[in-house]
Amino acid sequence: MSKKVGSDIEIAREAKMKPIREVAAKLGIKEEYLLPFGHTKAKISMDYIKSLKGQKDGKLILVTAINPTPAGEGKTTTTVGLGDGLNRIGKKAIICLREPSLGPCFGVKGGAAGGGYAQVVPMEDINLHFTGDFHAIGSAHNLLSALIDNHIYWGNELGFDSRRVTWRRVMDMNDRALRQINNSLGGISNGFPREDGFDITVASEVMAIFCLSTDLADLTKRLGNIIVGYTRDKKPIYARDLKADGAMTVLLKDAIAPNIVQTLENNPAFIHGGPFANIAHGCNSVIATTTALKLADYVVTEAGFGADLGAEKFFDIKCRKAGLKPAAAVIVATIRALKMHGGVAKEDLGKENIAAVKKGGENLARHIENVKKFGVPAVVAINRFSADTDAEMDAVRQLCAELGSEAIECNHWSSGSAGIEDLANAVVKLTDGPSNFKPLYPDEMSLWDKTRTIAQTLYGAQGIIADKAVRDRFAEYEKAGFGHYPVCMAKTQYSFSTDPNLKGAPSNHVVPIREIRLSAGAEFIVVVCGEIMTMPGLPRVPSANHIRLNDKGEVEGLF
Repeated sequence: MSKKVGSDIEIAREAKMKPIREVAAKLGIKEEYLLPFGHTKAKISMDYIKSLKGQKDGKLILVTAINPTPAGEGKTTTTVGLGDGLNRIGKKAIICLREPSLGPCFGVKGGAAGGGYAQVVPMEDINLHFTGDFHAIGSAHNLLSALIDNHIYWGNELGFDSRRVTWRRVMDMNDRALRQINNSLGGISNGFPREDGFDITVASEVMAIFCLSTDLADLTKRLGNIIVGYTRDKKPIYARDLKADGAMTVLLKDAIAPNIVQTLENNPAFIHGGPFANIAHGCNSVIATTTALKLADYVVTEAGFGADLGAEKFFDIKCRKAGLKPAAAVIVATIRALKMHGGVAKEDLGKENIAAVKKGGENLARHIENVKKFGVPAVVAINRFSADTDAEMDAVRQLCAELGSEAIECNHWSSGSAGIEDLANAVVKLTDGPSNFKPLYPDEMSLWDKTRTIAQTLYGAQGIIADKAVRDRFAEYEKAGFGHYPVCMAKTQYSFSTDPNLKGAPSNHVVPIREIRLSAGAEFIVVVCGEIMTMPGLPRVPSANHIRLNDKGEVEGLF
């Protein structure tokens, strides 16, 4: 059962961190191959990573979750806890996470370093500027933005149609005032005015490319393939046409090396990259994951949002592109979240309600079935809260057993690795069995059919619909040679449908496609179902109001 613990930042501040060279030494990485950022974080040399090419891969474990609710699920916390748990039972394990964005840290969601006694540290550094990767990505993105307007100013040799410049600007902060702007105002010396806007850095295609690239050469090629706009006769203009790819790569040459830090229990953690989990694939970098697989027997990683979005993109985009073969998956849920999917209001979650648990269990059941459709065996991790009753826990265990999966109580938030040993042992057992991983659809399937397959097979939808203009765009991308790309679904994370209020496991609904976007550098097609916010705003009372330095110079208010 959960015990009373301090705040996340209080626990992190009390951590007895080891010098990062000692943490890396556990993996056989010599100090000469580390590029240190202080004493407790470092990058791993790309030359060293190249030397690992011939080594055998460990087993890859994905941590995913049910559709998120305000009650919380704890996916990152479970990822960190499971990594510690595997090391506790004598296994050599590494966790791989995304880097947090400053926007949510100062907005409403908070950081992304885990919680309780299942955290990665130094928590303040990881949640703030860390090793500067996001700044490098934002700079590379905005360099391309500047080159576009500069090219137009100096004669527009490539023939940009200023109405069809698709490349916006980015910053790593929530600022709704910048979503839609007019640039180049103030007179002829400032260029030709046009509509523009800002996205948050994690929504940049450069971020998606950064996390899918296998090395610097692949990074340069993908950056060059970014489509930044169109001519008046609708011919695409690429970043390489502006000769931007080389300079952008220079800005990213250090950032592309993965970062190594540690958990509260001094186990290694790779934290690298952080693409948006809606318009991109929402996974940490391919380089970090493939490097970890060469250095450990077990690698635990996570994907964004629930399994309908996160796990699907991990399997169909990241694993497909990088040739990864996951050995097992962990689906995270809480009794509280299942009750919310069963119709219980947040203020009533503390009361026992087995009927609501069973009703909400329909959401968990579909996620279990969906993961198995990829040929990957799955186990369920139940983060237990103090108000959860034994009868409610038993109801979840019975549901999972009927589906051929095991539900395991986890208390890592309050007890660290000691509270997740059962899950660690179950995962090891699961990975000893067969995994027949395969993506949901083949490359050669049409883009429309790929989208329909996801909607019908995973969302329980009757089908998909779109206006003629959208369907024509599907055909245009096929004709232009992009039909073999995977699709990246962009919809609400709160439901299997496109209605965020439709909880549980709705069936026979229709998924409307509003638009599709081409990410030619990242090599996927974004299928937008509903409104997508690529530049969040701050809430009425942002977290920034409570973040400060105390009298000792320590950060307070981060969570």
